[in-house]
Amino acid sequence: MVDTVQQIKDRLSIVDVVSQYVKLERAGASLRARCPFHAERTPSFHVSPDRGTYHCFGCNVGGDIFSFVEAIEGLDFKGALKVLAEKAGVELVYERGGKEKKDERERLFELIEVATIFYASRLSDAAKKYLKERGLKDATVQEFRLGLAGDSWSEASEYLKGKKFSDREILDAGLAKKSERGTLTDKFRNRIIFPIADSAGRVVGFSGRIFGENASPEAPKYLNSPETPLFHKSRILYGFDRAKQAIRKVNCAVLVEGQMDLLASHQAGWGNTVAVSGTAFTPEHAALIRRMTDNLVIALDADAAGIKAAGRAARAALQGGLNVKVAQLPTGLDPADFIQKKGADAWKKAIRDSKDIITFLLDVLEEHTPQPDRFRRVVEAVVLPFLSDVPSPIAREQYLREIGKRLNVSESAVAEALAKLPVQRSPESAPREAPKPSGNTKAYDRAKQAFSILLWQQSLPKPSIDVAAYAREFEEAIGAESFAALGTLPESERESLRFAAERLHGKSSNPAREASALLHVILRELLAGELSAATQALKAAENKKNEDEVDRLMTVCKLLTTRIAQLHENV
Repeated sequence: MVDTVQQIKDRLSIVDVVSQYVKLERAGASLRARCPFHAERTPSFHVSPDRGTYHCFGCNVGGDIFSFVEAIEGLDFKGALKVLAEKAGVELVYERGGKEKKDERERLFELIEVATIFYASRLSDAAKKYLKERGLKDATVQEFRLGLAGDSWSEASEYLKGKKFSDREILDAGLAKKSERGTLTDKFRNRIIFPIADSAGRVVGFSGRIFGENASPEAPKYLNSPETPLFHKSRILYGFDRAKQAIRKVNCAVLVEGQMDLLASHQAGWGNTVAVSGTAFTPEHAALIRRMTDNLVIALDADAAGIKAAGRAARAALQGGLNVKVAQLPTGLDPADFIQKKGADAWKKAIRDSKDIITFLLDVLEEHTPQPDRFRRVVEAVVLPFLSDVPSPIAREQYLREIGKRLNVSESAVAEALAKLPVQRSPESAPREAPKPSGNTKAYDRAKQAFSILLWQQSLPKPSIDVAAYAREFEEAIGAESFAALGTLPESERESLRFAAERLHGKSSNPAREASALLHVILRELLAGELSAATQALKAAENKKNEDEVDRLMTVCKLLTTRIAQLHENV
């Protein structure tokens, strides 16, 4: 594993990886960008090519290529390893039969992969015929690994137990539930199975559509995996693993509601399509998309329920900092049916003709509520809350003008009504506050600045100062105890200090001189503090007429004054 990690780091630089997600610009010795992990206008996200690390001064996150991919893709370390190995062209070799016991998550990933193969192997001719009638090609069915769960009560569970998986693992993977007799009953029966993958392409759960003559008419149309250690529906978007490259390429994501809608959209050439899986669109989903693009087109069903769902998704997306448009489909048609009946070109036109969310809502409401008074009340109740979520002040002003025109009132009246609404921001849309420094005195800040230079230079392949000599002088200046205390700072803060020094001193033609001057300033300030304290003690001793203490303190003050004068001369 260690060799594989090093091979990947040897082949991929931090710039290679980060630049695939954010636009970097040169800033001295480092590169910077707007942070992909929190909303900001001024770039505070810095990348150091020399050290192979990144750090954001706004939300205080940082690390190497692995932690970056973990954070931006929402993966664990092994998922990031898989993604980066593919980028670097490094083959991952998994040892089998080794002495090391696989951890629980790795066992669950393996179990679900075995289950995926099991379901795919049982895709019947009847199921294939149904999928073909719905407009899906064989290649699409194979690419997305569709399968079938039959009508047996425990076929999948028995198969998995035959592959040496325990009852507890099968339950933890969400593939079965325990009956009253204590035996396992399959979660999915009489259903076409759609595997749901994480950002690295590892299957983490399933969605099953009711199918077959033995299916219960009372069963829900779609059934999804429950929450498991691997599957969190509020964070997973169906098809995201396949769509993310296309999303980055075209700088836009298309959101649909169901698996069939997504498959039809991908087949029609829109590889940037993703779908929710058994839940509403969440702020976590918005954050996932925003790491790839700022633009989202929502294309949900055209019925009343679909329009409401589009509205809820739009609010979450707006609060997550996305620019939101809505593709309007004919009433009664979901995206899959629309594509099958009208064709790929009509779907392309619907996406490209999508309207921004405010205009879409105004058009729909105006069509269904022609009475002016009722239209005004509905706009105030429905549209204005969306307007409060629009991040761009320029866009908000344009919408104020549009709403005023539709209602035949002034912009100021609309603005006044908007101002009375409570603003509700999603936690995902708000930048996280960086932790406060552990010290707030001027001397402590100076010491940390000097320490940052030491950390920065120690991390460089070829330091531009004598690091050992600087460390000795620094320790002498602030004292061994204070120097040791700085050495206990957590790695996250140490990395922040490295970037701060690189940002401040990276452009300098003589960083050694700047470092030396800073040590002189620190020493002068410390001596000045000692002199001030000694002077006050001297006055107190004079008031008490303690002659021995007065003589001692006068000597101390003279020595400190001389030392400070020498430092001034040496600058």
